[in-house]
Amino acid sequence: MDLSEVLISEDEIKDMVKRVASEIDRDYEGEELVVIGVLTGAFIFVSDLVREMKTHSVIDFMQVSSYAGTVSTGEINIKKDISTDIRGKNVIVVEDIIDTGNTLKALKAKLLERGPKSLKICTAFDKPSRRVNDLVPDYNGITIPDEFIVGYGLDYDGAFRDFKEIRIVR
Repeated sequence: MDLSEVLISEDEIKDMVKRVASEIDRDYEGEELVVIGVLTGAFIFVSDLVREMKTHSVIDFMQVSSYAGTVSTGEINIKKDISTDIRGKNVIVVEDIIDTGNTLKALKAKLLERGPKSLKICTAFDKPSRRVNDLVPDYNGITIPDEFIVGYGLDYDGAFRDFKEIRIVR
C-alpha cells in the first residue's frame, strides 16, 4: 500500500475548517445549535469545527451504518444514538466524507422525524462523482476526486486516522 501522495495539506484543512465555521456562524448568529458528529470518522473535524465557531453549540455524536459488507443498503442501523432532544432545535449533522450519500440521506430522514427546527448537513470532504441520490451538503469543506483517502479522521481498516493531512491510498 502506498500512502505517499498528499491530496490535501494540513494548512488547507485548517483554512477549510475556519471557512466552514464562519459560514455556520453567519447562518446561526444569535441562535443555539446542536452539532451531531457522525462517528467515527468525523470526530476530529467536529472538534476543530466547534472550536472555530463563535456560535454556542451543544455537541453530541451518533454512530450509524447502512452497509452490508461493502454494499450500501440505504437503510440505517443506529449503533449509537444521540442523547440530546433535538425537537425544535437547529441541528447540523457533521460528517467526515459524503460518498454515495445513502447513509446520510437515510440519517437525515430519521432525524427529521424527531422534529428539529432546522436540519443541515456539513461535510469535511465531498465526493459528488460517487453520489447516487440528490443529497447536497449545506456546508461543504472540500470537494475531492474519486480517490480512496485517509487521514484527518478517515481510516483504512481503523488505521491512519491520525494523519494531519489527507493522503490517497494506492
